[in-house]
Amino acid sequence: MNITSSYQSMFRIPELKRRILFTALILLIYRLGGHIPTPGINRAALQAFFEAQSGSLMGLYDMFSGGNLSNATIFALGIMPYISASIILQLLQAVVPYFEKLAKEGEEGRKKINQMTRYGTVGLALVQSFGMSFAVESMGVVAYPGLAFKLMFVLTLTTGTILVMWLGEQITERGIGNGISLIIFIGIVARYPSDVLRTLTQLQDGSMHWFKLIIILAFMLAVIAGIIAITQGQRKIPVQY
Repeated sequence: MNITSSYQSMFRIPELKRRILFTALILLIYRLGGHIPTPGINRAALQAFFEAQSGSLMGLYDMFSGGNLSNATIFALGIMPYISASIILQLLQAVVPYFEKLAKEGEEGRKKINQMTRYGTVGLALVQSFGMSFAVESMGVVAYPGLAFKLMFVLTLTTGTILVMWLGEQITERGIGNGISLIIFIGIVARYPSDVLRTLTQLQDGSMHWFKLIIILAFMLAVIAGIIAITQGQRKIPVQY
């Protein structure tokens, strides 16, 4: 069966078709929410700041959020608080006996860990959004700084993170699965069109040479090939019993 017939057969199965369409709808909602700005912030000044930080850690964080951070949208924190909470819970399972016991309780323990992850996500989102409120005020991009702006900023970003977390869980339960990874993926891929246009513009005005572009593309292909080779790699180990 070739690739074309495989894609065609996906929409012939009602359950699979429903899950694919549901996943596409949720991702569309996520991208639409990524265009709703947070009130009280000068977006042009903030984007200029992030353009200067494109190669830094802030630029990397903005990439994972799909540009929501530099655009000061309600999804500015993205899914990163949820990922941080998940990592913290996984580390606790290795060092704290209570969490280790929960991990071994099967489905019931997994539900409790997921609930704790959600609470941890809200807590981290509150802390991160509160810290970011001071950061954006120090950048000089806030029209009316003060306590009222901080409270509104924290409430908006925390609510946005909770919504993103819920959207990811809906994809996992009712879509094609692994919703958190799909949200991260769509956030990164959403920047590709603008990046391609920016690269073409740099080639036209001479700020980037064709030789440099070829080296970058070759390096990207090599990284993708290496990832695929490691992911699909197998090592057969003889087992005697």
